[in-house]
Amino acid sequence: MLKVIISGYGRMGHMVEQQLAHYPDMELVAASEDIVATDPSVARDCVCIDFTTPDAFRANYRAIARLFKAAVVGTTGWNDIAEDVFAAFRAEGKTLIWASNFSIGVNALFAAVSRVCDVLKDKGYTPAISETHHIHKLDAPSGTAKSLGTLVERHLGAKPEITAYREGEVPGIHTVTLESAVDRLTLTHEAFSREGLAAGAVIAARMTRDVSGVHEFSELILG
Repeated sequence: MLKVIISGYGRMGHMVEQQLAHYPDMELVAASEDIVATDPSVARDCVCIDFTTPDAFRANYRAIARLFKAAVVGTTGWNDIAEDVFAAFRAEGKTLIWASNFSIGVNALFAAVSRVCDVLKDKGYTPAISETHHIHKLDAPSGTAKSLGTLVERHLGAKPEITAYREGEVPGIHTVTLESAVDRLTLTHEAFSREGLAAGAVIAARMTRDVSGVHEFSELILG
């Protein structure tokens, strides 16, 4: 039985709980708004799935690395301390699977953008990225948009401008545009809800049975 404790019991935490119910070999032990207060004797046998806020994760990542046998982190907005986070998990000998976006569809977008940019490199294309999310999202641009920007720069050799919009309750729309003097190519992923993020995070938690160390989710599912 794979035991899970959810860090952050807001909308995403509830969706993770719903996804866990689909797996009879997984058990939700607890959902906590104060993950550092978890009993160490309980935490050591559990995977922590973290969907909190950038500030909360920054405050808690060392404790998560120390307390839990593994962690799946869907919280974004901590790119600037990524090396410190990775070092903390490596120092504790714990598994970390992280993602700017756990949606399988978004990770397929990552693969598509990488391939398209390989084809268009040095052929006169200018890239741009736009993202739209709900007004409650704290980081802008989104972690997903930043990941797309990194992929575009790596595979196309040009740094894209990223534009972020916050509107209503939009779950998430990401668009990569590649334009030349003669045409425009657009790749878009639109989430209908946040369930895809929760489903991917639970898949990642299951992966912790078979992998060790620090991994980006896209590397594991795309190879």
